[in-house]
Amino acid sequence: MAVITYIQALRDGIREEMHRDERVFIMGEDVGLYGGAFKVTKGLLEEFGEERVRDTPISEAAIAGAAVGSALTGMRPVAEIMFSDFMTIAMDQIVNQAAKIRYMFGGKAKVPMVLRAPQGSGTGAAAQHSQTLVALFTHIPGLKVVMPSTPYDVKGLIKAAIRDDNPVIFMEHKLLYHTKGEVPEEEYIVPLGKADVKREGEDITIIAGSIMVPRALEAAEKLERKGIEVEVIDPRSLVPFDTETIIESVIKTGRVIIAEDDCKNAGWGAEVAAKIVESEAFDYLDAPIKRLAGLDTPIPYNPNLERAVVPQVEDIVKAVEEMLG
Repeated sequence: MAVITYIQALRDGIREEMHRDERVFIMGEDVGLYGGAFKVTKGLLEEFGEERVRDTPISEAAIAGAAVGSALTGMRPVAEIMFSDFMTIAMDQIVNQAAKIRYMFGGKAKVPMVLRAPQGSGTGAAAQHSQTLVALFTHIPGLKVVMPSTPYDVKGLIKAAIRDDNPVIFMEHKLLYHTKGEVPEEEYIVPLGKADVKREGEDITIIAGSIMVPRALEAAEKLERKGIEVEVIDPRSLVPFDTETIIESVIKTGRVIIAEDDCKNAGWGAEVAAKIVESEAFDYLDAPIKRLAGLDTPIPYNPNLERAVVPQVEDIVKAVEEMLG
């Protein structure tokens, strides 16, 4: 095992797939000479050349549209959108083209593309550069939606996403980029649609995604000192979704908190809560499901307000203690 950053693991996963399959190429704003806004693609231009690491105009619609077109002709584009907020500029290409083409052509055409972008608050980037929009894309049939939380997961999942024959929305939280973790030196894949039990416990289940995973794990450590055993589950991908692992945990603990950093109204946690309620796990619940999510407000620029609108470690600890009485 090597201990590397999230960025390095992501870059290594892309690099390995580019070596494995010459159809894989990178495109986006400043992904070449500059190495990407967050340096994810640093060094890949020198290694693979301008044909396979392509700087694009400042047009998200053009980036997504070109990715769709190249995927239809047999390529496997990995397209970077500089901030996930700007995916809204390319919604027609993503929602009405990438997500629909395979269905509308009866499976004769496919769109094997990855659209990856940094998301989330915590960097002082204000309202137009700090959103978490994964829930928007989970609503669209034909798209797969992934949000890795660790270096191990991000490498295994980017490789799986690149090999998938469907469009994959790949969301990377900005605060995770410089976190470190163990990553195998040999090749491995993390399959889409398989949740991971990050920590086992008997008293309560926390279902957390993206940046909320390390926060939930930190909260679990604090609660352990008080004799509370928390199970932390990371769905890793929202579409496809591993309902079975969630249900097994809920049946075991009887209590559930869903921790997400997007806005609470119609957030992805609402769908997870519904899946639990509609399953056999409902009869095992000893308390109502609790959702910890961002406030329904644009992300403020002020750092204190920015922190206040998204759940933090102390909020998770408080919610667990309240639920357990």
